[in-house]
Amino acid sequence: TDEIMQQEIRPLVAVDIIEQLHRQFAILSGGRGKDGAPIITFPEFAGFSDIPDEDFLNVVTYLTSIPSLEAASIGFIIIIDRRRDKWSAVKASLTRIAGAFPGNLQLVFVLRPSRFIQRAIADIGIKLYRDDFKMKVPIIMLNSVSDLHGYIDKSQLTRELGGTLEYGHSQWIHHRTAIENFAMTVKTTAQMLQTFGTDLAETELPNDVHCTEDLLSAHTDHHNKLKDELKLAVKQGATLLTCIREPVTRSANSKLSPDELENVATVERLLAQLDETEKAFDQFWTKHHLKLEQCLQLRHFEHDFREVKLTLDNLMETQSGFADIGDSVTRVEHLLKEQKQLEEKGQEPLEKAQSLALHGEQLIQNNHYAVDSIRPKCVELRRICDDFTNETKKKYDILGKSLELHKQLDKASQWCEAGIYLLASQAVDKCQSQEGAETALVEIEKFLVTAKEHQLSNPKEFYNQFDMILTPEIKANAQRILQKLEDVQEMFDKRQVSLKKLAAKQTRPVQPVAPHPESSPKRASPKITRPAGVGCLSNLGSVRFSELLGHIAAASPSHNSTSADIRLCNHPSKSHIINELIETERVYVEELQSIIEGYASQMDNPSLVHLIPSALQNKKDVLFGNLPEIYDFHNRIFLKEIENCIENPELLARCFLKRKEDLQIYEKYCQNKPRSEALWRQCGDSIFFQECQRKLDHKLSLDAYLLKPVQRITKYQLLLKEMLKCSKNSEGTAELEEALATVLDIIKAVNDSMHQIAITGYEGDVSELGKLLMQGSFNVWTDHKKGHNKVKDLARFKPMQRHLFLYTKMLLFCKKREENTDGHEKTASYSFKNSLKMSTVGITENVKGDNKKFEIWYNGREEVYIIQASSVELKNTWISEIRKVLTGQLEACR
Repeated sequence: TDEIMQQEIRPLVAVDIIEQLHRQFAILSGGRGKDGAPIITFPEFAGFSDIPDEDFLNVVTYLTSIPSLEAASIGFIIIIDRRRDKWSAVKASLTRIAGAFPGNLQLVFVLRPSRFIQRAIADIGIKLYRDDFKMKVPIIMLNSVSDLHGYIDKSQLTRELGGTLEYGHSQWIHHRTAIENFAMTVKTTAQMLQTFGTDLAETELPNDVHCTEDLLSAHTDHHNKLKDELKLAVKQGATLLTCIREPVTRSANSKLSPDELENVATVERLLAQLDETEKAFDQFWTKHHLKLEQCLQLRHFEHDFREVKLTLDNLMETQSGFADIGDSVTRVEHLLKEQKQLEEKGQEPLEKAQSLALHGEQLIQNNHYAVDSIRPKCVELRRICDDFTNETKKKYDILGKSLELHKQLDKASQWCEAGIYLLASQAVDKCQSQEGAETALVEIEKFLVTAKEHQLSNPKEFYNQFDMILTPEIKANAQRILQKLEDVQEMFDKRQVSLKKLAAKQTRPVQPVAPHPESSPKRASPKITRPAGVGCLSNLGSVRFSELLGHIAAASPSHNSTSADIRLCNHPSKSHIINELIETERVYVEELQSIIEGYASQMDNPSLVHLIPSALQNKKDVLFGNLPEIYDFHNRIFLKEIENCIENPELLARCFLKRKEDLQIYEKYCQNKPRSEALWRQCGDSIFFQECQRKLDHKLSLDAYLLKPVQRITKYQLLLKEMLKCSKNSEGTAELEEALATVLDIIKAVNDSMHQIAITGYEGDVSELGKLLMQGSFNVWTDHKKGHNKVKDLARFKPMQRHLFLYTKMLLFCKKREENTDGHEKTASYSFKNSLKMSTVGITENVKGDNKKFEIWYNGREEVYIIQASSVELKNTWISEIRKVLTGQLEACR
């Protein structure tokens, strides 16, 4: 019973009883009684009594379900046509109808058998059995269709009953089937739309772009299919409506029966339902589709936000890493260039961020559903952009101040150097006369006029102006220069006092106060200006390397500081200097290790090989030179030895003297540096180096770290000088002086060798010429006895610019050439012109008329070379070295 109750109760449709309907034992012709009661006709049917009860009940139930409720409530009129049958058939029909008719009955008309006997029997039978039929409505027995016409209008009766109502049973079944199919289609379509709508409403919105696109595509496809179904259903209904109205369309005189009119109303009602369903569905879909599109816009916005924010965060991180404010004009200018590059690099992501924020605001203006998610992201993007812009401006302000500061410090320092040089250049013998003393005073007064232009402002103003960038190191440097200014001013004051005394009266010669050289190895000549040749080195290699070569040149024996420089220091203790040396040595070793492990070793890493540019393949030794050898020496030997000096600083000098030969490795490194620089210019911007730098988290690129060895070798001589200052007249001073001389020798050898590798056109092997002792630029005149007089005269007046290389076995004359390479600054080379064997030359130390000239002659003055140095001191240094070579040759002959 429960199972039966749970089954769906579905009304009968034509297709369920199609066979029974086709037998035509009962029809609903569409005719109506005078009060609108629907007429059901039971035509003559031979096997009526043989029809199964179920079939009979189904057909009658179905027919009574077709008219409208309003028409059915009036009651049905039944016409039983049994004119050709017997009374038994009439009786059977009435009995069956009385027992099984499901609707309300109004009247029952029976067309009685036409044969006389059967008619008589029927009359008797109806009187006898009326009560047996249990009908509560009148049963009217009719003799003919004419009698029937008295009750029902002919227009409501079919031709079989003498009427004019057009009725085709097959067409009626076809219409009924089509209407019910259409009703089912409408119902199914509505259910599909409702199910789809429920699915849409319950769909969770995805969290990424790809899934959102897939969902939008899937829902749109499903929506389009359902719309196609709707169009087909509407088309089906319209076609059906046309079919039902076809008789009226065909003939203006035709009229549709009430049942046909009801069919039209049914189809129109179904079409209206479809239209309402479609409108409701379209309205819902419009909202859902908008939400999906907004969801996709949101996911795109979120995806772009994540990408842009990551880029901006990296940019901000890089910018925050630029904490350095520089310790020199060159360094600050380099930092400004880096800051400019970072600013340019940031332009594109900043524009993207601003554009994305604008897009987010447009989404908000377009009533996006996720305003609470979009607005904070727009605010965040704008905040980061503002932070970057403000931080950039702040960096520029700080670096601008730093540049101004270091330019002021440099100017002040240069003024001091120029002042010291002026004092040193005033010859003592010339100042002994009144005229000489007055001339010297005028020179000093003229020079002191320039003091206001180059000196720093008073300390209070200075510190107020640069307070924001005064680090302890910069403050210490500024204090040193301020002290230097005071010292130089004091030197000028003393010199002026002395000169004024000399100018006032000439009783006895007074020795003027001249700056004296620092206590350094005796063979180092005290000079302020850089010798000819040192400057020439600045064009070998790239800008950064040339700057460091300047450091090397400045550290060489021919460029010593004056006593003024010494007095500027804050006199640190020996232990302080040792601690600084050890600490910086440890950092140096760590930096070398990071270069070797983070760059050199990575060139053999299989996972990074594909990133290495072709120009760098198999060129590791060119790029890094003998850096592994330098690292091995410092890590295994030198660091440990100087760490042992922490308790006994006096042992420091011995470390340098003991390792004099080992430190020659720096010469080899510096000789390779131009090749390394050239290779770096070619490959430095490759992804391989960027990836290595990222992994090491280095702020600077590899080329900056490859300069560390050059910086380190010059650092040693500065620390040894400081150590020497602290050790005046104490035990170990001699060893320190010897150690300093050793380091200066190495620096000079590096400096000289850098020039030597730039010699071109010499057909022999320079390594066979013995040790390179000196090199530098000079004015040279030649005088050949065999030459023409005009040539000799011309040679006397027009000097040649020549760069001389003095070896133990040979003196080379070269011409300096400068060439532009790859858009970088000029690179110097030395074109070989002539050579003299040292075993066949002689020298004349003084040339009449110019104390800066000397002669080198060849084969008993057959060829004479007049050499003019830039200073007397440089001339004396060269003569001293040449004399040593010649003396050595004489001793070898004995």
